[in-house]
Amino acid sequence: MSIESAIEEKIKQAIARGDFDNLAGSGKPLDLDAYFNTPEDVRMGYSVLKSNDFVPEEIEMLREIGNLRTQLKDSTDESEKAILGKKLNEKSLALALIFERNKKRK
Repeated sequence: MSIESAIEEKIKQAIARGDFDNLAGSGKPLDLDAYFNTPEDVRMGYSVLKSNDFVPEEIEMLREIGNLRTQLKDSTDESEKAILGKKLNEKSLALALIFERNKKRK
């Protein structure tokens, strides 16, 4: 039995068991634009990070800042607003410092 035949058989068995039934993005076309627009020398690394749900620190902070802004806007309690405002300022400052650090590295 050739390696191709063995692989094909394993795939058929997985399909029969339903291993591929509930995959993320099932039934949707693949969007490979971002992959091919990424520079070739970092493409594989970015792909591995993305497939393992890793996000850079800056992106995570941007999400947290967005959540804090939403909470601050929706809050009616003045003491809670003060706490959220302080957290928002701290996160914004930390993000600015990260951007500044990254700028100096280049």
